[in-house]
Amino acid sequence: MPGLDNPWHIAVVVVVLLLLFGAKRLPEIGKSLGSGIREFKRSVTGQSEPDPTAATAAIAPAPAPMPQPATMAQAQPTETPAPSSSSPAL
Repeated sequence: MPGLDNPWHIAVVVVVLLLLFGAKRLPEIGKSLGSGIREFKRSVTGQSEPDPTAATAAIAPAPAPMPQPATMAQAQPTETPAPSSSSPAL
């Protein structure tokens, strides 16, 4: 059975939809179709209306900023051992 896997088939369907409904009605049809699908899924799973505050509670807080590495001006000078006079020079 042929499907809509061929790009030409999809193009023909889009052209037919544009001719039937017009460019102004297609977004409205898409929105109503999407809300209908969401409502159907909600009724199948048995969930009630989504809580608008639940979406904001699910957002994770922003991570803490990473500490900046020390620059040369901030770095503490390290003590280097002084060359001893008893060691032979190479």
